[in-house]
Amino acid sequence: MTDKITVGGVSVDTRHWIGGERVASTDTFTDVSPIDGSTIGEISRGTATEAAAAVTAAKAAFPAWAATSRTERARILHAIADGVEKRLEELAIVETTDNGALLRSHRRGVMPRVAHNFRFFADWLLKLDHEDFETRGHTNHVSWDPAGPCVLITPWNAPLMLATWKVAPALAAGNTVVLKPAEWSPLTASLLADIAAEAGLPAGVLNVVQGYGSEIGDALTSHPDVRRISFTGSVPTARRITESAAANLTPLSLELGGKSPLLVFADADLDLAVDLAVEQYDNAGQVCLAATRFLVEESVAEEFTRRFVERASGLKQGDPRDEATDIGPTIHPRQLEKIDGFVQRAVAAGARAVIGGHREGSQYYAPTLLTGVAQDSEIVQEEVFGPVLTLQTFPTEEEAVRLANDTRFGLAATVATGDPERAERVTAQLVAGTVWVNCFFIRDLRAPFGGARQSGVGREGGNWSFDFYCDVKNTVTAPKGWQDHG
Repeated sequence: MTDKITVGGVSVDTRHWIGGERVASTDTFTDVSPIDGSTIGEISRGTATEAAAAVTAAKAAFPAWAATSRTERARILHAIADGVEKRLEELAIVETTDNGALLRSHRRGVMPRVAHNFRFFADWLLKLDHEDFETRGHTNHVSWDPAGPCVLITPWNAPLMLATWKVAPALAAGNTVVLKPAEWSPLTASLLADIAAEAGLPAGVLNVVQGYGSEIGDALTSHPDVRRISFTGSVPTARRITESAAANLTPLSLELGGKSPLLVFADADLDLAVDLAVEQYDNAGQVCLAATRFLVEESVAEEFTRRFVERASGLKQGDPRDEATDIGPTIHPRQLEKIDGFVQRAVAAGARAVIGGHREGSQYYAPTLLTGVAQDSEIVQEEVFGPVLTLQTFPTEEEAVRLANDTRFGLAATVATGDPERAERVTAQLVAGTVWVNCFFIRDLRAPFGGARQSGVGREGGNWSFDFYCDVKNTVTAPKGWQDHG
């Protein structure tokens, strides 16, 4: 095994990053590009040994990092952001090769957001405060104490952006980190380790362990020295992590699946509604927040469908490195097989593919819209995580809300309406962590983010992130009792 590979002209270390050093494993796993199925390289395949070593390194580094001043921690986080911006093009190229998302999106939106994640939490740390208050003359002072080593397990659909959404607040809070990236897209996590080291982050504060969750996940999440676990991924994996963490009562933040609705009312701007609907094919539908269930008022359903099909049919699917491409490949052949299985079972049960409904070669799935689907059907109730959308109609506002809430998920919802009073009524009734009205995917790091029901546990963003990554302490001081020390 070679220690480094070259990806689009960028050198990437294939070893783990533990305690400020590169560590190789005896075994490897093969990283494959979803663009064409070609092998990118062989990556160190972690075991329980590397997992334990990473936690040990994080534990050893914790006291000094926790004692580092807020100002210095913020300075280093800004330096990491500087490093991200300096290597933005390299990060974009590597991530596109590794996970197949559009290169233009990585350049213009995703990688700048990575840098912003570090800058935001660095700045928020410096103003993190709670006004003192009194109780019968006693002073209450709230503080945020670093919790300890954190295990952060991240998904493959937006690898670096979602990793730094966790890493940045954890480090800002004074914690040390063990980052476990998804095995289908591990490369930019390795580059992040390099950038952090160059920015002056002390050894052991950030550790990166690569490998299969089934082989190293339990060693990380059950470790008694781990003080926080944050996971983004599937419900079944979250259940295993929860069971693993239970013995130590390790606090968890879980951002899980979604089956979010897009409610289109007859009074909506239909052009806007169609724009919002077509956006759901972003990243080849591999977006947890995607509104994959269209719920359209009966009186405008036919016209909405016609306009949607016209727009969606013009999307270009192909190589994500091409600036003209709108939809890239599916991350992995296994995921492609899973998506097609959902669609074929739905069609066999009576659904109709208005567009798509089939694979496009070995790496791509055609943008698909299914109608004639039953509310209790698998395709309506389960997360597909691909470019597959369903359309149902409703006669009344009450029925729209009922259908929208009738799944086990509650991550997000989108509402298209021209009536502000209706928007207020409907959003108040929707079960979702985030609701967008006449817009989609507007994200502000000051806002809470998370899901209801089986879409997750907890909220992150702004103070909510620090509340999770810290032990929040209240100190109560009596007004008298100080001794006179002269």
